[in-house]
Amino acid sequence: MFRGPETTACMSVVGSRVRSIMPSNVPVGVQVLAAANKSALAVALAANLQFIRVEGFVFSHVADEGWIDACAGQLLRYRRHIGVNKVAVFTDIKKKHSSHAVTSDVDIGETARAAEFFGCDGIVVTGSSTGSAASPLELQSVSTAVPKLPVFVGSGVTTGNLSKFSSAHGLIIGTYFKQNNDWRNDLDESKIREVMVEAEKFR
Repeated sequence: MFRGPETTACMSVVGSRVRSIMPSNVPVGVQVLAAANKSALAVALAANLQFIRVEGFVFSHVADEGWIDACAGQLLRYRRHIGVNKVAVFTDIKKKHSSHAVTSDVDIGETARAAEFFGCDGIVVTGSSTGSAASPLELQSVSTAVPKLPVFVGSGVTTGNLSKFSSAHGLIIGTYFKQNNDWRNDLDESKIREVMVEAEKFR
């Protein structure tokens, strides 16, 4: 989807600032909503980031923003065109805030295999909406379908359910880290510490 140059410019500044304060051995990435995947690659180029999170990589779907077309070919050609082949592409499949009725005959494991075939570098599994937990069974299905790819959980992780996702290669946590579990609020440092203590048990 189209995003104005001001969005890419602002995200590049923010991304560059985050990159500058993080240790050099810690990967930093970006996602630009909604489905502004080329913009995310441009931000990664400008800010020296290591990965992007994309939506709509394979299999079109209806998101709350409207119809999202699959973009794998166009996106990877653009990545090569701007010279950032080292920027990893982690893609949501059967993503949250979306209807997948049009591909209901394609299960999540097959969707993961398609994403692998089209050249993604990792898979993100989510629940139905922001803050909703992913299905541990879907995580297992995806991990089995693409054993050579890292698989991440992209929504709904808490200290209470983290153990159910211990097989994931990584956890993307946003809402739970915010005060009162509201993504619009400031970070709650005590909850961040609690999650890190719990996560240490599974390293």
